[in-house]
Amino acid sequence: MQKLPLGISDFKEIRKNDYYFIDKSLFIKEIINEDAQVILLPRPRRFGKTLNISMLRYYFSISEADWSLYQNLKIAAENEKYLQEFAKYPLIYLTFKGLKDLTWEDSLKNIEDIIAAEYQRHDYLLKEGILTEAEEKVYREIINLEAEKVHYQKALLRLTEYLERYHDQKVIVLIDEYDQPIQSGYLNDYYPEVVNFMRLFLENGLKDNASLHKSVLTGILRVAKESIFSGLNNLVVNDIFTEKYNQFFGLLPQEVEAVFKEYDLEYKLKEIKNWYNGYNYGGQTIYNPWSIINCLYYQGEIKPYWVNSSGNELIRELLLKGNEDLKSSLELLIQNQSIEKKIDENIVFAEIESKSSSIWSFLLFSGYLSIVSSRRERGRLFAELEIPNQEIKYIYEEIFLDWLEENIGSQKLSLMLNALTEGDVESFAQIFREFTINSLSYFDTSGSEAEKVYHAFVLGLLLNLRDNYQVKSNRESGYGRYDIMIIPDDKNKLGIIIEFKKISQFSSESKKEALDSALQQIEEKNYQAELNSLGINDILKLAVVFSGKEVEVKSGDSDEKVEQKHF
Repeated sequence: MQKLPLGISDFKEIRKNDYYFIDKSLFIKEIINEDAQVILLPRPRRFGKTLNISMLRYYFSISEADWSLYQNLKIAAENEKYLQEFAKYPLIYLTFKGLKDLTWEDSLKNIEDIIAAEYQRHDYLLKEGILTEAEEKVYREIINLEAEKVHYQKALLRLTEYLERYHDQKVIVLIDEYDQPIQSGYLNDYYPEVVNFMRLFLENGLKDNASLHKSVLTGILRVAKESIFSGLNNLVVNDIFTEKYNQFFGLLPQEVEAVFKEYDLEYKLKEIKNWYNGYNYGGQTIYNPWSIINCLYYQGEIKPYWVNSSGNELIRELLLKGNEDLKSSLELLIQNQSIEKKIDENIVFAEIESKSSSIWSFLLFSGYLSIVSSRRERGRLFAELEIPNQEIKYIYEEIFLDWLEENIGSQKLSLMLNALTEGDVESFAQIFREFTINSLSYFDTSGSEAEKVYHAFVLGLLLNLRDNYQVKSNRESGYGRYDIMIIPDDKNKLGIIIEFKKISQFSSESKKEALDSALQQIEEKNYQAELNSLGINDILKLAVVFSGKEVEVKSGDSDEKVEQKHF
């Protein structure tokens, strides 16, 4: 049985050492057939981007090509048109994978080091007398990390010119994870500097470059043209909404079935589908390859492999600090429902936190959501979205559970929810006030404080009671009127109805009146009928009123014979 290429993304190493390889070699054919000169292929991390770029490298490179790597693969059976492209081109290979520097100074040094290493790989250019004295001087300065920044910004352009001059053949440029330093810049407050550098570096090298044959770039996101690719009229983007390349990134169902049979784990396929399937890219069902390989390596053990393979800092910040629309939409997603959102195909990092469509686009393109269906309306793209599988649902749950525990403590959170489900309103009210204060200290306290606390509370209920209760939340129109229903799986346990209400400091309505009004609303709308229809007759009714940073809780009774308690 062949070894599994766990953590190995170099095509040559996989083929030379006889690791298990799922044949995606016709990706080479598609790149050859591509009319566009510059091809951007954004996909989520760990979906095979680096392996595919590596496969192109050892096929096209005039100095590194190795036909033995492609023997018995699909590309080897293609016609002469494609075989003539083998080992034909001088090739530049750059990867920005792993650049997660905290400062612009460190990021720039690492970018320059990557460029210098590629110049060093082609240092034969210095020995053949094809460079002018001035060109040779700058070339050596780049290798020695002594060049001025402007020379690194033009380094891609210059190297393509020198390679064409030497080989008398136009150049192929491969760039893996082009957007990694840009994401790090956004997270660590040097976004303008890194965007400016990458824009000049890529534009100089890829726009109107007479020495360029073709360039392929991969990344997670399609960063907006005005940020990076302005003026690149030779660029085509094939993202997850297009069909052309989707079979080459991720694993197809038949490929997963074949490999699980190969490793005698076919009995795991149903569970595997629930945990790692669910991606719908361009109408094609895709499995997460990183999770599949790890699951095979660990003999079918089901774990959240992909979400633990890298940091999720930006995702965490976006989810926790998002507005109430994001929180309410997440409530639906966590309950296995879908949502429809406008999608920005070009990501503008500066708008991710402030623009709702940018957040959903980022989550989608990063692999944290999947497409159910999509439509275009007046040039705008809308997509019905869902959490793709159990592995991704896990990360949403963990982010919010961690946040809840940070803000209230796991013990107090447990006490609060136990008090609620046992009908101990006094204890619940006391801890809920603390929860509210801690929530408001995290969120921006201007604006709709009550709504933010409400959604945080609902998410807490959904995640912490999910094993024994169904939690339903319905936000009514306008501010301050909410409904939560907690339905126990055990019909002998307490059913709970909570009505939230917000009153402003300018309201003529007192807190007492608001509490009474909320309880009256529960009665008038006969919310308990749904619980009664399920055979649940022990029902707790709660009114929760926000007034600024103050919270009042009042309980009622289903038959109104028991004295109401006001906390």
